[in-house]
Amino acid sequence: MAALSLSPKTDLLPKAELHVHLEGSIQPATACTLMARQGVNATEEEVRERYALRNFPEFLETFKWLTSFLREPQDYTLVAYDLGEQLLAQNVVYAEVTLSVGVMLLRKQRPEANFEALLRAAESFERRGLRIRWVFDAVRQFGAQAAMAVVEAARNCGSKEIVAFGIGGDELQVPTAAFCGVYDRAAELGLHRLIHAGEVGGPEKISEAIELLGVERIGHGIAAIKDSALMDLLAERKIPLEMCPQSNIRTGALALQLASDNAQIENHPLPELFRHGIPVVLSTDDPALFGTTLHAEYANAARMGLQEGELEQICAMGFQYAFESDARKRTA
Repeated sequence: MAALSLSPKTDLLPKAELHVHLEGSIQPATACTLMARQGVNATEEEVRERYALRNFPEFLETFKWLTSFLREPQDYTLVAYDLGEQLLAQNVVYAEVTLSVGVMLLRKQRPEANFEALLRAAESFERRGLRIRWVFDAVRQFGAQAAMAVVEAARNCGSKEIVAFGIGGDELQVPTAAFCGVYDRAAELGLHRLIHAGEVGGPEKISEAIELLGVERIGHGIAAIKDSALMDLLAERKIPLEMCPQSNIRTGALALQLASDNAQIENHPLPELFRHGIPVVLSTDDPALFGTTLHAEYANAARMGLQEGELEQICAMGFQYAFESDARKRTA
């Protein structure tokens, strides 16, 4: 099916971006700059070839490779400026940016120094109408102790700009129950709670995250389509799903959930989940790695059959389910 263009009204609406990874926003040109700082020469085309993902394991390996070139606070500054410009160009006025603090700690970096550099970069965008807040993210396969270290890093940073704690990575690794104490600690510190679930795992991963960890939003959550009772629960409790359609295509997550080697955007469960009454927000996940933008994700939703009024509702939900009260006021 040919790509659909958005109506000018939908395209020009101010938008919130609630699920975007700083590291996954690194455009090829910026990646080349980071690599050159480490004495590695590469062309933008070579980086694009590395970004040509075919499945979830390849994504994890590429993410690991890409983040290996983020070593100093000035590297994070460069990437933050790049992302900020990308967001402003898409009419994004509020963003909750996920930061892979678990990877920083693995590489013996000081999250406090890196985060201070990010805060300074974000200040310039606030003056231009873009408010950036942060999600400190742990890596599931690193285990509960490493995840707790991420929560404590958030405490050490002591910034109100950090609005949430989350866990990404391979959801098929480490039982959900192992992280109960971690999420309890995050709640004690006043952090909102997120997790990637139901991306490549089954609907039970979503249920566990809600019942055991008390999460307030679910990253991806496309497996919910397999469980009508879970869909009812998500709708009743108004637990939002952060939908990233192009990501689900590129990682093979949608093909896995639908048991189809030929899964297309038009097969995405977003419309059915949304029309069931489940809150949905549209996001880009790792936009540079997946070759997408927030504009493209709204166009993807239109390809799925969502009408203009429904797209406007989803746009409003981005603010309604943001973790900062000032962002939520836009829908009041």
